Amino acid sequence: MTVRSAGILLYRRGAGPEVEVWIAHMGGPFWARKDARAWSIPKGEYLNDEDPLAAARREFAEEMGTPAPSVDYVRLGAFRQPSGKVITVFTAEAGSYAPEQIVSNTFALEWPRGSGIVRDYPEVDAARWAGESVARTKLVSGQLPILDALVDHLAGHEK
Repeated sequence: MTVRSAGILLYRRGAGPEVEVWIAHMGGPFWARKDARAWSIPKGEYLNDEDPLAAARREFAEEMGTPAPSVDYVRLGAFRQPSGKVITVFTAEAGSYAPEQIVSNTFALEWPRGSGIVRDYPEVDAARWAGESVARTKLVSGQLPILDALVDHLAGHEK
């Protein structure tokens, strides 16, 4: 069975030529000291009978601690990840989105593995706007096609 996730890739047009995207640093001890390829779009799993946009909005709120902006979302596409998971991504321009703080939901993990010590860690420990070129170095490599699709989508709307 295919695991499905739904996510939201917000964008804004900055002062420079690059579009900026809202990305989140993955939480937990594995990602704690990593920056390159340790960021993701806000997303999470959903059930087959669930509306993907509703799931994306729920997951965004859980990971950011604030609701997804009330804007019109466009389905950007479905993207198969190296793990086999398929992420359905929605996008919208939301230049004014700027939460005061990120308060993510948590997950329990035994760390170090085999230690018997279980702690709760945030799913996301930071989030920010990043220019496209910076986002290309920070996003996990499987999500780069999502960024490409956004660039193509925006280029199509500017013609």
